[in-house]
Formats: sequence, C-alpha cells, structure tokens
Amino acid sequence: MASPAILGMGNPLLDISADVTQAVFDKYGLQPGNAILAEEKHMPLYGEMVAKPDVKYIAGGATQNSIRVAQWMLQEPGMTAYTGCIGDDDYGKKLAAAAADAGVLGLFMVDKSTATGKCAVTILDKERSLTTDLGAANNYKATHLAVPEVKKVLEGAKIIYSAGFFITVSPDSMKIASEQMQKTGGKYCMNLSAPFIVQVPPFRAVLEDRMPYCDYLFGNETEAQAYAEAVGWETTDVPFIATRLSLMAMANPDKKRTVVITQGADPTVVAIGGHVTLYPVLKLSKEQLVDTNGAGDAFVGGFLAALVKGKDIAACCKAGAYAASVVIQQSGCTYPPKPEYTF
Repeated sequence: MASPAILGMGNPLLDISADVTQAVFDKYGLQPGNAILAEEKHMPLYGEMVAKPDVKYIAGGATQNSIRVAQWMLQEPGMTAYTGCIGDDDYGKKLAAAAADAGVLGLFMVDKSTATGKCAVTILDKERSLTTDLGAANNYKATHLAVPEVKKVLEGAKIIYSAGFFITVSPDSMKIASEQMQKTGGKYCMNLSAPFIVQVPPFRAVLEDRMPYCDYLFGNETEAQAYAEAVGWETTDVPFIATRLSLMAMANPDKKRTVVITQGADPTVVAIGGHVTLYPVLKLSKEQLVDTNGAGDAFVGGFLAALVKGKDIAACCKAGAYAASVVIQQSGCTYPPKPEYTF
C-alpha cells in the first residue's frame, strides 16, 4: 500500500458535546464561536457536561477533524494519516478507534502518565464555544517524528496540515514538517484556528516563523481580523488582510502562498500572491443548521482532498464548501457514510 498522501499533525481531543443555557456561558465567561484553553476556573465544566442527558462523545481536535473529513471525501483507503499525543486511557482508546473507523492511519504517541485531552463543546442556539483541556495532547514531542513508521509517512506525504492550535504544543514538530515539505516539494498547510493564537505574542511568533514555509494558510474572518489588529494593520477588510498575508515572504521565492479565509455563509476569500478571488459557499436554510462545530475543519478537509487530487482552487473551494455544508447539518464534526461528491 502506498504511503498516505496527507498527514495531519495536531492535538487529539475527545469532544464532550451538549446543549447548554446562557447561564453556563455566563458562569464560565464563554463566547459563541470562540475557542479557548481551559483555566482552573473551567475545570468543573467537564463534570457538568458529562452529567447532561444529551451529552455526546465525538473524536475531535481541529486537525483530526479535517483529516477524517479528507479521508471521507476521498473514499480511498490509506490516503491520510494523523499524529498527536493521547493518554493510555479510555478517552485515548476512543480517539484511536475513531481514527481507525474513519480510515485514517493513526500514528499516536502515548503518554502513560497524562490523561487524554478533552474539549467541552458547549452549544447555545446552534453556536458553539470550545473549552480545551489539552492533557496528553500537550506532551507531543518532535522525537516521535523519528519513529520509523512516522518518519516514513512524514517523508512520503504530499501535504502536511496542522491547525494553529498545534503551535501551543510542538513548534519543533512544525519546523521539521514544514522543512520536510520544502525539501520534497510537498505542500505545508496551516490554520490560524483561533483569535488567541494570533493575539498571544509567543504563539504569533511561531506562526510568523513558519509562514515562509506555509504554502496554504486557512482561517476564518474573525481570526484574520484578529491577526490584522494584533500586527497593527488597522483594517478589518478581509480581502485586504488575505492579500497581505499572501504577500508575506516565502522561503522559496519561486512559490506563491495561497490564503483561504472562510466567512460562514458569505463567499470564501482566496488570495494568491496578492490576487483575490471570491468563491461561493452552499447556502443552507436556518432549519438545516444543526451545529456550526467543525464546519471550518470540514471545509479544510474537503479542500485538501481536492488539492491532493490535483484540482484547481475553484474545485478545492467547491469540495470544501460541500464538506462544510454536510457537517453543519450534523452534530459535531460527523458525516453520513458516503459523500455525494466525486472528484
């Protein structure tokens, strides 16, 4: 069997998902559509979620979501792989099983001393807020990339993708992966992922350090605007921000960066080397929306599936929009057995 074409590197988390009240948002200071790392004050939230009658456990973590969706879109065994750190516990086993069930090759590092990471997905009026306790996910080490099975996939991949959340865990791994893609002519892809990634100076520094090696940068309008504000660009104009991000220097001057900014129900903004194009998304009625959790991750998954098939940007955005439209009609980042989509 050929080595997987797409490798995801990220934070494997078990999503603990349930509908909550405004009171829960107020109690824990949660914002709709936001993602944060849990502090001490958030710890009781997990127990409250587990106790809810409608609680669902879903394999999560932004990068793993995208990789599962890419594998689903491709419908070809062995096309994708994923690496991250889990604990030696029930949650970890659930995550490894979910990857295997999705047809993703799981290359998990196991930390026997730390519990598997978890994410409280609190849903209020179909809008989600994510509160993450990284747990074992925080202990991923670049040395794991030297394990023969992992090294083989790293070197054979055509695309490597990490959500921005991985910046908080293993910048060294991102350095190795991005430089590997530079060497082999593969594509290195990142996601802004959340406002805090671009607002916290040490995290933004890692993002900017990797930017010269980043062939595809994803994000949504809120994250793009947060980046512009953080670096003093004094604009909220998404096409302008995407343009500037696309023009940041590349390590290989012959390459152009593609910046892809989703805007919910509004068209997706794509900037390539300073040129902007808008691509439509699939409009859904309010009644069709079940849960926005994972829509952005699903868009990336569909996009990467088309990209690895050699499709152009329009086709990549179309595949991304399709995947997002399916996932948004499900609870969490889940999908039906087969896509009604062919490449």
